[in-house]
Amino acid sequence: MQIHLVLVSHSRRTHVNTQYNLIMEYFSEIFLLGVDTIVFTICLKQYIHYKNAIKAIKNVELHDIGPDLENLLDKSLNNKVDYIAIRGVVKPLKESLQSVNKKDVTGVIQKLSVREHVVARTSAGYWSDQERTIQQVYNVVPFVLQNRWYHVEITDPLSADILDLDVISDNFQPSVPTIIDHIWGFFTGVRQRGIQSTEKMLREDSIITAIGELSRSKTESNYLTLQLPLNGSPFYITSMSITSLMRKLDDHKKIYRLFCLMSGTIGLVLGGIMIRRYWKNKQQQRLADQLRQSLETSRQERRQRVRDRDLREDQICVICRTNAREIILLPCGHVCICEDCSVSINNNCPICRTQIIQKAAAYIV
Repeated sequence: MQIHLVLVSHSRRTHVNTQYNLIMEYFSEIFLLGVDTIVFTICLKQYIHYKNAIKAIKNVELHDIGPDLENLLDKSLNNKVDYIAIRGVVKPLKESLQSVNKKDVTGVIQKLSVREHVVARTSAGYWSDQERTIQQVYNVVPFVLQNRWYHVEITDPLSADILDLDVISDNFQPSVPTIIDHIWGFFTGVRQRGIQSTEKMLREDSIITAIGELSRSKTESNYLTLQLPLNGSPFYITSMSITSLMRKLDDHKKIYRLFCLMSGTIGLVLGGIMIRRYWKNKQQQRLADQLRQSLETSRQERRQRVRDRDLREDQICVICRTNAREIILLPCGHVCICEDCSVSINNNCPICRTQIIQKAAAYIV
């Protein structure tokens, strides 16, 4: 039972080592194929997203804000329209937001962002322009889209897939580095270029198109609200027309389709290279095994013909009791088995049960 467990453990270790060597041999191809698969998956997901978005917008109906929306909700199930486009004038429900940089500009959504521009040294040794966002803040007040005395409240506008905001100000303050900054930047690999402050707003009284789910307010039944669709359709708040929006989405779809084709082609090429290399290695290994087996067979036949059949008892292999003792087992030093039997004896000496460290040719005369 002990010998059986040792053999099974040795077989498992050999199998694990074989798999590890196989992975290391194809590590570069596997790594590149994994990266390509991730890129392909992301691009395919985005392509499907824009494709479904275009399909949904093609079937959407554009309505003016007015009594027709009330009638549309009355005729619909659960007083809800799953996907609809409405157009109106932006009006705040509370005091509107005032621009930080231009006091005469007011709005309902304000985005303040601060970005740092640097020149960083890449791993290849080149210097490239980079930027990172230091701070980004959104300020929002409740607002509606209005047409005369009819209005629709927009809920959770920041969840929109596209939220068009006007640029109110965009200031870039370049940094003036000292000699110490230049030396420090050379060693750290980062040199600061300057700070960019940007303010964007959804202005009051601007005309926008909102596409989402239309329903009645949960608090007041005479209020209509437009929100992110629960069926997974995209939510848009844009100053573009429906046609312009579809054109923009179609451009994104074409870009991701091109990326899918490129990454898919690269994946097929890498897969083909791996399969070809694996098949070639298997063919070489098969030929080497056949050659080794043929040489082993011919060697055994040749040695069998020259073996002395008239052997003393102390010269006969203790395993097969036919061939001569030809192998010495180390470190115990017993010469007790023939070369044929030594192929299957790898663990313990059959005489003293000492673990076998090495086998070498030896003959008893």
